[in-house]
This record gives sequence, C-alpha cells and structure tokens, in this order.
Amino acid sequence: MASKLNAALVLEDGSIFLGNGFGFPKTVVGEVVFTTGMVGYPESITDPSYQGQILCFTYPLIGNYGVPSFDIKDKWGIPLHFESNRPHVLGVIVHELCDKPSHWSSTQSLHEWLFKEGVPGITGIDTRKLTKKLRIKGVMMGALEVSEGDIDVDRLFSLLEKAPKYDNLDLVAEVTIKEPIIYENDGPTIVVVDCGVKYGIIRSLLHRGLRVIRVPRDWGADKILELEPGGILISNGPGNPEMNVKTIKSVRDLVEFGIPILGICLGNQIIALALGASTFKLKFGHRGQNKPCIDLESGMCYVTSQNHGFAVDETSLKGSGLSTWFLNADDMTVEGIKHARKPIIAVQFHPEASPGPYDTEYVFDLFANMIGVGNSG
Repeated sequence: MASKLNAALVLEDGSIFLGNGFGFPKTVVGEVVFTTGMVGYPESITDPSYQGQILCFTYPLIGNYGVPSFDIKDKWGIPLHFESNRPHVLGVIVHELCDKPSHWSSTQSLHEWLFKEGVPGITGIDTRKLTKKLRIKGVMMGALEVSEGDIDVDRLFSLLEKAPKYDNLDLVAEVTIKEPIIYENDGPTIVVVDCGVKYGIIRSLLHRGLRVIRVPRDWGADKILELEPGGILISNGPGNPEMNVKTIKSVRDLVEFGIPILGICLGNQIIALALGASTFKLKFGHRGQNKPCIDLESGMCYVTSQNHGFAVDETSLKGSGLSTWFLNADDMTVEGIKHARKPIIAVQFHPEASPGPYDTEYVFDLFANMIGVGNSG
C-alpha cells in the first residue's frame, strides 16, 4: 500500500477495534456480520445480499490470490469470478491482508480493487474475538472508519447512535435492476424477480438451456405474466424480507396461476410470507460455504453455501400449504419449503454455490423438470 492508513471499528455494545486501514479512506455505518468461507472473497464482496453490511472474514489470511479481471467471462458474457458488477459490502474486516497476491488471473490486489470501488477495510484486528462476540451477542450495528489521520472514536459512536437500523432499511430497492434484462437461450422463458440476484443463479438457469428475463422486484403479476414465463424464480437479496411488500403481493397473485416457482434465499422467505407464514431474524445468521442441510425427504445431508440473516418460522407454515423440505443440521431452522399441491419449491441456501460446494445444484434440475425441461446440468 502506498501510504499507511489508520482504521477503527466500533460496535453497538461499546467495543472498539483499532487496526490498519486499506481500501478507500472513508466512514461507513452498517450491520457487522461474519462469513466462515475460506475462499471466494471476490464473489462474497460482490454478492448483493451483503448490501448494507460490514463483512468480517473469519479465515485469517485474505487477498492471497488477488482480484481477477471482470473480462473473464462465461459463454453468455457473464463475469466468472464476481456475483454482480460491483462490491455491495459497506466495508471489509480481515485479520491479515495479503498485499502481494499470486495467481495467473489476478490483475490487482484486494486493497487496490476496494480503493477503486470506494470501499474501506480494516486489517490487523482479532477477527476471532470479533466473531465470538457476534456469535454470543448476535450481529450488531457498527461504524468503520479508514483515515490517513487520527480517528475520533467518540464521533464514530455518535454516528452509530444516529444511524438507522439495518432491519428498517429497504435494501432490495438499492440492488434491484430498473429495467428488464434478457439473456437469450433456446429453452422456455424463466422470469427472475431480481431482489439482488447473483450471477451464479442466472448462469445455472442458462446452463440448463433456459431463457432468462430478469425483471425489477416491484413488477406486479400482470406484467410478469405478459412475458409468458414457463417458470418464475424469486431471487436472493439483502435485508428484512418483510420490507418487500410489493414483491410479496406479486408472488401471492402468481401462485394462483400454477406456474412453477423457485425461491432462493430471500426468495424462500418471500414465498413463505406470500402464503401466510412468517419470518424471524437469526441471532447471527448463516454465512459461509460449510453449512450442513438435511433433506427431510431423502435423509441426505448436504454441505451448502449460505448468506442470510432471516429464516422462515416453521411453526407458521401450518395452513399455508407449505411444508418443511430442508432443515439446518446445526440449529434446525428451515432451509427449504415445498407446496403440497402447487409447483412451488424454495431453498434458503444457495444451490448455485458461487462460492462454495456444488452439492445442491440438483435443485435447478428439479425446477427445470417442473417446467418440462430434462436434466442437462
């Protein structure tokens, strides 16, 4: 790094972490969360589900393989190593930052990339201590400042006290597209309701021969039906699922038409809310690539990639037509739901991985079969 930067992180409970800064010098306030993934930091940092959050990586060394080029793309022109076109985290927390990466695809260091994108980071702090604090007390709001000069910690606490709470922000409004995007293919049309969809989800649909039309999250059922979809996918996204009032209503209306629907992550919660169930906030969420989930139909346990802070309340499913499909093996929270009579399935985890294990990619095959397309994945 060209010049030494100072950094400070303060939390709602009065905790103060002082370290070295990297990325862009600025101050941000958001919910502090952690991820247990060992690799995949470019994908995580560009995951729209992290909008409004300051992300702590628990793996002790981050940045060792640098940041690849956005020009490395798949055959559909989608960047291979990123989940959107920009970082969505407010800030980054690491124990040790590697500033001299080594990888054939690397074009810049993590520091250089975050500086260009205006994202601050702090390194040299005890991320294990921070993570244990978040696991015990739960995720909490925090303020992060990176500066070339001295940092006024009292000012950070003042900013933190005045800032709106994460749960009260309509964060999906900040990440959904404004106009439809079409990804041409030969198969039936899938309408993706974009609540902050990851590139990996779109790629997984295209890989199965499906044509994809990505639409804004506030489109009503009538506009979606005009596109004559063979199936509908409600995507992942950030924040409190109850904030997505228009999307919930749209899904409630769409259910009546019998079109196959797949929900992923936030989409899982939105489907549950649309059918009368409820959601709640987890104490510290599930974020990482090593989360075990049990398929209640087969008894199989799969390792999954996850990024969510809310979950469906299993007791509220009664009378909704939905039943539990997957359970989290760690805390037994709902990780997937199915409708008893309608072609509706949803999972809380990320079957596309990106980053993470590919154990549950078959969920996309199930969805394709519901539409009438044979397995090609």
